[in-house]
Amino acid sequence: MTDPTPRTTPSLSDRVLAARVARRFYRLGQPKYQIALELGISRFKVARLLTLAREWGIVRITIVEPGSIDTDLSEQLCERFGLRRALVVETTPGDNAVIRDQLGRAAAQLLAEIMEPEDVLGLGWARVVLAMGAHVTSLRARRVVQLSGALTRPDVEPTAIELVRDVARSVPAPACIFHAPMIASDPEAARVMLRQEQVADAFAAFPSVTKAVVGVGGWQPPASTLLDALSAREKEAMRDSNVRADLSGVLLDPEGHVVETPINDRLITISAAQLRAIPEVIGIAYGLEKVVAARAAIRGGYLDSLVTEKVFAQSLLAN
Repeated sequence: MTDPTPRTTPSLSDRVLAARVARRFYRLGQPKYQIALELGISRFKVARLLTLAREWGIVRITIVEPGSIDTDLSEQLCERFGLRRALVVETTPGDNAVIRDQLGRAAAQLLAEIMEPEDVLGLGWARVVLAMGAHVTSLRARRVVQLSGALTRPDVEPTAIELVRDVARSVPAPACIFHAPMIASDPEAARVMLRQEQVADAFAAFPSVTKAVVGVGGWQPPASTLLDALSAREKEAMRDSNVRADLSGVLLDPEGHVVETPINDRLITISAAQLRAIPEVIGIAYGLEKVVAARAAIRGGYLDSLVTEKVFAQSLLAN
């Protein structure tokens, strides 16, 4: 029998032989030399028949992606934006609480894989980071550090302190925490809080942080929990500041530059320079209203890795 050649409609004998070879190779796991010996053909012909089996549709290869991660979009984000890591999660549309839970689960798994015993983990306050904390069951770290004060919200019970304590307990590792709001009532109140021993100790630990997780917030309701905490007069004063991104109180314009605003000297949180100096900052983002914020954070060099959902990733890549 001559070697079969590609054709629109292969002969029955060619199809049968290709199916026999494919069954032995893919289902039975036989090596090509054994198939050639059993069927009385050359190993070259075996290789050729395997190729033709795919071309003719006898064999259909399906790549099963790990978990619910879209690896193609994840790779595209890394290549397009120079990210160190990206996880694009297939989430359940329509329910932000469910989306936060699904993204939080993926972020917790990522941390479990990349954290080393000598790492110091920093956590910024955000609802999606709180969701991640609920899924942290095993982690390696030397210390867990609170990066920002907390915002009081009626729909969020856990505080930044509880988040850091819970994650540190799962390691286990020391927790570096402080009691303070993210935004003080006035600049003098902020200065007083920053001089408190517990707050000063936490801030002194910021340079030791090697990996951090922050939420990506926009600067319009409901994309920013920080904006929600301001009074109507303060919101009016902030309207023309050109803020588009909020990373645990680090405020950026669309190009990723730090924005000086009327509330900067009232914030109890890591500074832009300190956040940017952390070797790896993982941002968790969802909601199309925050795409501009994520792009600004990446442009400014504040995010090294990103955990997000499919529609968000597609929008980020499209613009």
